[in-house]
Amino acid sequence: MKKSSFITVLMAMMTMAVTPSFAQEEQGFKKFNVRGDFTENGFQWFHDAELLAAGDKEKSNAMTIGWGGIGTLWGRTALTVYVAEKRYTKEFLDKAEYFTVMAFDVEQSKVLNYMGTKSGRDGDKAQALGLHTAYTVNGTPYYTEASMVIECKIMYAAPFDPQYFKSDIPKRMYANFPAGIHSMYIGEVVNAWKK
Repeated sequence: MKKSSFITVLMAMMTMAVTPSFAQEEQGFKKFNVRGDFTENGFQWFHDAELLAAGDKEKSNAMTIGWGGIGTLWGRTALTVYVAEKRYTKEFLDKAEYFTVMAFDVEQSKVLNYMGTKSGRDGDKAQALGLHTAYTVNGTPYYTEASMVIECKIMYAAPFDPQYFKSDIPKRMYANFPAGIHSMYIGEVVNAWKK
């Protein structure tokens, strides 16, 4: 076998041997099972605000989210997020197959504040904060500064339909909400890492 052919085969074998969590482990993350090892209070976790990211290696965006749900659906471990119509991240979610939800330590609250008040249409928010974008084996963006990353494959996406609002709560919410009606994105949890 020629040396160049041998090197090509060796490189291919090395690439195949890499586990999905390899890149994350290089960043200090360890893979964990959300069903058995997720210790956060599901009723409080999103209320404390997390970061949602979607896109690819060409372009991505992230935003702070305070609404979401954790549980099971269609026999799968599921995570649901909600994004308003006029949010820049929605453009990425609508084209994506995957998204990530990231938690940050309390001392990194400036990340959540900035990501929640600035638009990616006006500039690269991650760059402005000095965050380092990395990608899962599926090509989903996340930030190496996060303390936890959950990657989801989108199973369902649809906007809320006002004709089905059964209480005044959503009616009042959207009466004067400039960002528009939210869409629901239900993702199967396919990977999870934490530091």
